[in-house]
Amino acid sequence: MRLLSALDRYLIQLRADGRSVHTIGQYQRYVRCLDGWLKASRRSRDVRSITHETLAIFLTSPDARSRPDGQSRKEVSVNALRSSVRTFFAYCHAAGLAPRNAAALVRRAKCACPPPKALPETDCRRLLRTLKEAEGPKAERDYLLFHMLLTTGVRVGSALALDVEDVDLTAGALLLRKMKGNRPDRVAIPNALRRQLRAVIDGQVTGPLFRGGANGKPLSVRHVRRRLGVWLGRAGVGRSASPHSLRHSFAMAAYRRTGDVALVQQLLHHRSVGSTLVYARPAPAR
Repeated sequence: MRLLSALDRYLIQLRADGRSVHTIGQYQRYVRCLDGWLKASRRSRDVRSITHETLAIFLTSPDARSRPDGQSRKEVSVNALRSSVRTFFAYCHAAGLAPRNAAALVRRAKCACPPPKALPETDCRRLLRTLKEAEGPKAERDYLLFHMLLTTGVRVGSALALDVEDVDLTAGALLLRKMKGNRPDRVAIPNALRRQLRAVIDGQVTGPLFRGGANGKPLSVRHVRRRLGVWLGRAGVGRSASPHSLRHSFAMAAYRRTGDVALVQQLLHHRSVGSTLVYARPAPAR
């Protein structure tokens, strides 16, 4: 069976297993990278004939070690590729598509986790101050969004999926219907954010909380990324950041205030405390 035909079956299995869209996309991207390398090097693309030697050659090739723009992949990205290859060929063997698991010998490299890409607290304060002083409906919307990301730690995708009816001002909570792993959850709203939400909603009973324009559709993550870059520039923050950096900033601040990894795990809705330990970094002064 051709590798891409086996990949189609594997993607169905991943969806049946409830894997997230991002996880499925990662596996698909890396397995297609392997298929492209096999095709370019004129090797067999039949999963039954691919061996562990073939995969070893691929994993040391420029295709595996470099990004599409020619820059070297980070070791964590190469590890993600190794994991994708391992799980794919394990599936092929278990499903009877291949007589052996060609990736049984593939191992992840040992490497340190990179530090979280968080904004310093001073930059976060400058960003919010600039947004608060700005005028206009778009500035008001952006202030609410970035204030929410910085004070609740929710993922930007979860925030953009919020409808007005998902905001419970009486209980002081947000119902997050779009979460990693498809697990709806609730998150507490700080008092300052609750007051801001009450003023912004002001009689609305339905519809997206963060609208992208006159059409009333929700904002896209790409648009939010651009808006954040604009506001960081206006605030005089001389560094780039993504919306996810604000989640990192929240987590770092929460750990500095509490020193409690279990609490930060709950605040971030991490399934495993291992995902939270990256924020457990004592300050140099301490």
